[in-house]
Parts: sequence; C-alpha cells; structure tokens
Amino acid sequence: MMLNVGARPKLMKTAGWIWCLIPIRPAIKEVVMLKQNAWFRGEPKASLNNNSWFRMKAGHKSDADIYIYDEIGFWGVTAKQFVSDLNALGNITHINLHINSPGGDVFEGIAIFNALKNHGASITVYVDGVAASMASVIAMVGDPVIMPENAFMMIHKPWGVSGGDADDMRDYADLLDKVESVLLPAYAQKTGKTTDEIAAMLADETWMSGAECLAHGFADQVTPEVKAMACIQSKRTEEFKKMPESIRNMITPPRNSAPRVQDDGPAASRTPVQAAAPVVDENSIRAQVLAEQKARVSGINELFGMFGGRYQTLQASCLSDPECSLEQAREKLLNEMGKEFSPSNKNTPAHIYAGNGNFVGDGIRQALMARAGFAEREQDNVYNGMTLREYARMSLTERGIGVSGYNPMQMVGAAFTHSTSDFGNILLDVANKAILQGWEEAPETYEQWTRKGQLSDFKIAHRVGMGGFSSLRQVREGAEYKYVTTGDKQATIALATYGELFSITRQAIINDDLNMLTDVPMKLGRAAKSTIADLVYAILTSNPKISTDNVSLFDKAKHANVLESAAMDVASLDKARQLMRVQKEGERHLNIRPAFVLVPTAMESVANQVIRSSSVKGADINAGIINPVKDFATVIAEPRLDDNSQTTFYLAASKGSDTIEVAYLNGVDTPYIDQMEGFSVDGVTTKVRIDAGVAPVDHRGLVKCTA
Repeated sequence: MMLNVGARPKLMKTAGWIWCLIPIRPAIKEVVMLKQNAWFRGEPKASLNNNSWFRMKAGHKSDADIYIYDEIGFWGVTAKQFVSDLNALGNITHINLHINSPGGDVFEGIAIFNALKNHGASITVYVDGVAASMASVIAMVGDPVIMPENAFMMIHKPWGVSGGDADDMRDYADLLDKVESVLLPAYAQKTGKTTDEIAAMLADETWMSGAECLAHGFADQVTPEVKAMACIQSKRTEEFKKMPESIRNMITPPRNSAPRVQDDGPAASRTPVQAAAPVVDENSIRAQVLAEQKARVSGINELFGMFGGRYQTLQASCLSDPECSLEQAREKLLNEMGKEFSPSNKNTPAHIYAGNGNFVGDGIRQALMARAGFAEREQDNVYNGMTLREYARMSLTERGIGVSGYNPMQMVGAAFTHSTSDFGNILLDVANKAILQGWEEAPETYEQWTRKGQLSDFKIAHRVGMGGFSSLRQVREGAEYKYVTTGDKQATIALATYGELFSITRQAIINDDLNMLTDVPMKLGRAAKSTIADLVYAILTSNPKISTDNVSLFDKAKHANVLESAAMDVASLDKARQLMRVQKEGERHLNIRPAFVLVPTAMESVANQVIRSSSVKGADINAGIINPVKDFATVIAEPRLDDNSQTTFYLAASKGSDTIEVAYLNGVDTPYIDQMEGFSVDGVTTKVRIDAGVAPVDHRGLVKCTA
C-alpha cells in the first residue's frame, strides 16, 4: 500500500521512478527544482468516463455491483467520489464488490474501507484478478470473500519515500509503523491469526493464490480459475519484490506515462555533463511559493474533508500554521486517529475505526429526533432516513464493533448492551423528549391556580399556612426583639411516587416501530400530569380533613368557607367573595381576594357571561347599573368537577397562595425516565415516574358554593 502523504509529482530517474511523498526540505528542494524539467512527467488524473475502472451499478431490487479495477488514490479511485456514488445507490441491502487492483493510497483506502464497513448492506467480495496492498485491506470487508483459483492476494508493510535529514527519516519510519498498527486488525480479525503472525506475513510481502488465501483465512470460498482477467494500468510493478510473473503480466504501464530513461552503455563511456548555473528569477520564486501555499491549503482541506468534519479543530490548527505541511497534517491526523482507535471484538470481523468524538452519537440522535418530529432535519446529516435497525448497526460499526455474523436480534441486543455503544441512551433521549412533550401538552388546569412547592425527601413536612403569624409586636427604644412562634397547628404534606413501566423491544427496533419511542412515552407523559390533576381535584370534591385543626377543608360552621343555595349569578358570587375577604387569623384580617372561579364544564358558559359582562339585569332601564363582579376572577372549567356535581363551584385565591400545594422532589416538576436491560423482555424496560405530594395547606383561600 502506498502512503501518499505529500505532493504528487513523479521524479523520473535512470533506475525507474519514485513518488515525492513529503514536502522537500529547502536545502534539497532547490536541487529538485533545477532538475525538474528533466525529471518531471505529469500524469493526468483518471477520468471516470474513460481511464477509471471504478464503477458502481444498481442491480435488481436492492442489490448493487461495485468494481474497483484501478489504483486507489488521487490518480485513480478517490474516496470522495467513491462515497458519493455509494450514497447515490440509495437503500440497498446487498453489495457485490469486485476487486482487481494493485492497491494505492492508504488514507483513501481507509476511507473506502470504512464507507463499505459502515454501510448497512451485506457485502460479498469477489477478487477477480488481484487484490494487492491496500486493495487487500478493502477486501476484508467481505463476508464472504470469494476468489478464483488463479487470482492472487498480496499483503505487505506500508511503504513510502521520504527526503530530509536523519530526524525526518526516523519520524517517517514512525509514521509507517503507526499506519501498519491501524491496518493489522483488519487482517487479523478476518483470518483469526494473531497480529504478530500477520506482521510477519507483511514483512515477507506475502503473495497468495486463491487456495492459499482460503487456507490462511483471507478467503471464504474458492471457485474454478478464470481464463481471462482484465489488465490493470499501473506503474507499481517496481514496488513489489515477489510478484508472480502471472500477475506482473497483467499490469501494463499507463498510456500517458513517460518512457523510462534508457541506459545507452557502460557508465565509463558516458561523458558527465556540467550543469549550468541557475538563473534566479524572483517573480518565479514568488509565484512558486504562492502556488505551494495554495496547494498546501487545498491538500489539507481535501485530507480532512474525507472525514466529514470530524476533526475540525485539528484542521483549523493545521491551516493556521503556515509551517504545517500536508505531510505533517496527515501525521497529526493519524496520531489523533490512533488515540481514538478502538479494536474490534476478536470474535467478529474487523473494523478500521477512526474515532470521531461524539460525532456518531450526535448525528444519530439528531436524525432520530428529526424523524420523530422533535427537531429540524439537518440536510447534511449522513444518518438521515435510516431505520431504527440501521441506527443500531451504526452505533456499533462506527465505534469499531464488528457485527458481521450477527443475526438481527443479536445485533440489536449488542447495540443495547455494548459498553461503547450509546444506542440505548439515544433511544432514552427520544423517549424522554416524547414524555416531556406529552407532559407539557396535557390540557390540565391545576397548575393555573395551585401553589408549587418542593421537598427534599419523602418524610412528612409541615406548612405554616396563611395564619401562621399574628401582628408584629412593637419594639420600644432600647428593648430587645422577641422570637415569634408558629404554634402547633401546621398543615402537613408528604411525597409519593407514581409511575409505570413500558418496554422498547428488539422486535420493535427490527420492525422500525417508531411508536414505541413517540406515542407510548407521550401518552405516559400525559398520564403523569393527569395523575397530579386527579389528586388536586379529589381534594376539592372529597373534602378531606385538614391537618391544622382536623376539620374538613370546607366547613360552614368552623371554617366559614361554604355558601349554600348558591347559583351562578352576581349575588352568589358577591357573597362568596365576601366570605373569603373577611377571613381572619385571630383578630387580624387576612384580606384575601379571590382570583379564580373553578367551575364544572356545565357552568363554564354562564360563568363567563356573568363575570365578563359589563352590565347586569336592569341595565336596559337604568344605564348606570354596572356589573360588580366584572372580571373579578378568572374562570377555570374542569371536567373532573362535573363528575361530582354540575352545580357546585369554588373560589380560589391567587396562584401561590396557601390553598392546595403540589410539591415535587427537589423541585423537579417533570417525569423522570430511566431504563435497564430487561430479563422478561428482549430489549430494555423503561420506567416513567414522578415524585409528587398534594395536600391542602389552608382553608381560608378557598370557598365552596353549592346549589
């Protein structure tokens, strides 16, 4: 495999040709530029319309055929074009990948490998002629890999050419070792061999026929030999030391390549030519520097563009540093990939994993939120349009966890349970969003007029109430302040837990049943809020005893907050208002004003008519008659009151007053959701609960009116 980490010019020498792999240090760049006219031969980029053997074709139903018949890299099959065409195939379930390639650029090859490995389709690889170098790594995505008897596969150590001092050479050697460490798992996991065994085969530049690949585990099936195989246009024969002649004959020089410089005779017969002194042209040098800088920026952007914006911070750092060459940017990128490298499960096929922070989880979460209707669709999100089953697969494969050989139930189960997969958390986030939406959209009325409180534990707590203190005492000059006492008549309140369980099963994921993530949690959110409302209005209709004095909340004789023979008219409302206004704490008037009229829905229309009208009966005779209860309170209609009585209504003080308190654990007034892997179901069990306490605090902020 060729590690193409720098400029692309090919430098022709008498013994052959080399790639210029890293930026040349200034001391030697001048020499190269002086001789460039004699050495440089540009080779045009392969066109997909003529020179390229890279082709994709959608087959019948949901199958597709892909052919890689060229060198992998900028001059042949590019990862950018490959991924673009792969995505354009649409929702396919099986890929037939045909390979006849001598290899190429390792970074381009890794990008192509990951694009195929992360695709949801099953892949069958056919080695039609030769899969050498980086092409052999790409072949490892196959399950199965099928080879004719006369096809070949070659594996070897990554190699490249460098220029510079000893430190440069050592750095470059380290880079090659890092590349090898990233690629070793692909072979080892496919074959079952150890990485040491694979490393030894790489060092020997191992060529294998179809039968030998089958014996060593690189192939799964061997077919009868093919008599004619397509040729490959490549100059890479000089790279391979042990290439069989049958393969060497298949590889022909590119049509646009320059001829080699021929050796016309013995070295002694040739007369050395004295090189002319170079003529310094400042304009040319300036143009050359600008061109190099432009090429540096373009190369770095193209390099990082292969990874979908996953390393934007590192990309910006490389671009902003004018001394950061393309080779250095590649090395920094490889170091970053190495930090996040996650080896595959040894029992599953390998995956070359270039970690990307939380890019995968965030992308899947956003796409699933958009599909569920909880977020806007991001057009550039590569996970848009996938099914729940595909999200489960991506949560594993994008993190270096192989899933080939798993049946759907095993794959989804692994997505839930694997320590590096956040699939369960993503589903939990979506379900939580649905629950909160159901909670917020639930048409409950109690929050408009009750008091909201908080408790830190489940012990019984006490509330002072409206009359907890008498009037303040005078403090004479020089006298000391005295402590106030609240007395022993205090309302009590305690938390209770309300909740339900539901399951997100593996079958639901496989069947792409989005309702289990949206409708069911949303209805549970509504049910949670409805539970609190039931508790609140049950206090009004059941008239329990209040803990301050052990007397019923509504008591005409002791609490003076019941109006009998009341109708929904001005007179009754005015009398009920007066009952609340004259409430006392000892001898002190509390001066409570009603803010809400709580009515059954049967009285809603007439209540609004009476309270909102500007005038009352008799205004047609005397225009000066006004409505004394106009807008004195807000009408709240509650159907739970109809179940008890269609003629009984209530007056309540302003929100936040001591009437009925709804307290939440630590002030969390929304449902809590949690999940665990279920034993009784194939999936995860999700728990929805809310910790709340509802209790009457004081009777003086409420008045009951009965017919």
